[in-house]
Amino acid sequence: MGKRLKAVFWDVDGTLAETEMTGHRLAFNRAFAEAGLPWHWDAVTYRRWLKVPGGRERIGAFLAEVEGEPSVPDRLDQLQARKQEHYRELVAAGGLAPRAGVLRLLAELAAAGVPQAIVTTSGRSAVTALMQASFGDLQAAFRFWICGEDVGRKKPDPEAYRLAMEQVQVDPDQILVLEDSAQGLAAAQAAGLGTLVTLSQMSASEPAPVFEAARAVLDGLGEPGQPAVVLRGPTCPGGQVTLSYLQDLLLEREPRDG
Repeated sequence: MGKRLKAVFWDVDGTLAETEMTGHRLAFNRAFAEAGLPWHWDAVTYRRWLKVPGGRERIGAFLAEVEGEPSVPDRLDQLQARKQEHYRELVAAGGLAPRAGVLRLLAELAAAGVPQAIVTTSGRSAVTALMQASFGDLQAAFRFWICGEDVGRKKPDPEAYRLAMEQVQVDPDQILVLEDSAQGLAAAQAAGLGTLVTLSQMSASEPAPVFEAARAVLDGLGEPGQPAVVLRGPTCPGGQVTLSYLQDLLLEREPRDG
């Protein structure tokens, strides 16, 4: 049968839930307004700044451009802290549900005893808020979290995935990553891990070649009556990503067209 799947690593923003446009973006804007700053990130602007990994880093890069000089660290810390608080409030209001198929697949993998972990550039407080508001008992499906505070270099750097690999202590060929972005795919690839990309609201408009390294690219994980569409990779029976489908992807030595 070949190698057996022994661990699954999940990205958070855009993968577990569509958190960016109606979560993080709004929280940044509220933090700017609260600080009396005359800037508002619309969808187009946010897509641009999303390429900067990490909330504090994103604010710093933006302010350096619009103000012409770097901001002092204390100012960035304060803006990021308020942004995080606004994000927690948005999540608590119940507007950021898991993407279709996420809870189903999480439960299936947990029932099969497959270790699962979160590997994200988001801060731990943001992940905690999402877990508490939307994942209920399935929070326990994750053995551990690697968050932005745990690394010195964020995605697309592979540091977070390498830390996760150290914790699970299994062959990299027996791990699969679920990501939604080109940056996340690049991080997983640099760590030597196979990746399933489920395109999100933020990544669906990216050119197809940026995802060529993925074992498969789908528009979601699929639910009964809401099948996922395979854009690249093996056919997904029933339009639902399952443990069996992930096992098949594990055996895909090279990406191929669907």
